[in-house]
Amino acid sequence: MPLKKIEKKILSGKRLTSEDALACFESSDIFTLGRLANHVAQKLNGNNAYFVQNHHINPTNICVNRCKFCAFSKSRGDKGAYEMSIKDIVKKLKGQVGQRKGTKTAGTAKLRHKGTEGFSEVHIVGGLHPDWGLDHYVEILQKIKEHFPSLHIKAFTAVEIDYFAKISGLSLKNTLTALKNAGLESMPGGGAEIFNARVRNKICPEKINAGKWLKVMETAHSVGIKTNATMLYGHLEKYKHRVEHMLKLRNLQDKTGGFQAFIPLAFHPKNTNIDNAQYTSGIDDLKTIAISRLFLDNFPHIKAYWIMLGAKIAQLALCFGADDLDGTIVEEKITKSAGALSGSAMTKSELINLIEKAGKVPVERDSFYQALTK
Repeated sequence: MPLKKIEKKILSGKRLTSEDALACFESSDIFTLGRLANHVAQKLNGNNAYFVQNHHINPTNICVNRCKFCAFSKSRGDKGAYEMSIKDIVKKLKGQVGQRKGTKTAGTAKLRHKGTEGFSEVHIVGGLHPDWGLDHYVEILQKIKEHFPSLHIKAFTAVEIDYFAKISGLSLKNTLTALKNAGLESMPGGGAEIFNARVRNKICPEKINAGKWLKVMETAHSVGIKTNATMLYGHLEKYKHRVEHMLKLRNLQDKTGGFQAFIPLAFHPKNTNIDNAQYTSGIDDLKTIAISRLFLDNFPHIKAYWIMLGAKIAQLALCFGADDLDGTIVEEKITKSAGALSGSAMTKSELINLIEKAGKVPVERDSFYQALTK
């Protein structure tokens, strides 16, 4: 069997090489990959499958960049361009979030939204607005913390952080420290896309390069900010580029230990400028999840981001190495702009149902993967 040597490595706890990972991608034995990935996931996290009750805020889609794969960004004056004021952001959260009382777990909040019992996290990412300075983003964090002190703020991609540093004239470390002092508690993993320079220059030439993305994340980890990491796949890249991407992440994680989860992001082609692009297949989605679990042995969690995969493939991914479905994801706009085939939000009960029917144990978590008390 082509995967026999790799299977022996995995079962004996040995680290896979890049050549091993590429062989896995080139294999059609999806069931062996899934079985092995599920074995690794269970060694790390038991039979648990995590979810978080979170709310997305995308403050603006006005952006100085024009990445070909992005269907979200607009220029000022374009049809559909928008920007939320800080008052708008607070008002939106006020309409949905009220402090949860009587809980033993700190850092939680309650959202009055159909079928949910309480949000613990707000997730903030948006365009690189040409007129907003670092002070504006600092104030966003401060105002949210002022009104919702126990709500965890996960915000700003590495691309945004680099942009904030440039417009402020501060170092990356000082930029991140200013944001942390204002309320930033963790960062998402967006903006990584694909690290290979040739492919990256075709899909997002204006975006920071791989080295800078990794540098931002290393700096975030150095100041005590945990982050996630992503990989956008299914556009112009080849399997070898995916392996190259994951190897760079694995190397940085060996150095800092600051990544919490890896999130493979399935490319969505609608309204993008990638010629002849198609949606990814379910087989490719599951294979990518499984191999990421096998190769990224130092990442605690692999996330099946249901809003990009769709609920049913994300559910299957829980049997292929993933241990996290993300969350309720209320009002996410970026993937929807690119033609997401999933819904725009999911209730807590719906997430629990998906997890239980996959034979896993649902665990509502906070932003650091601590189980929330009921």
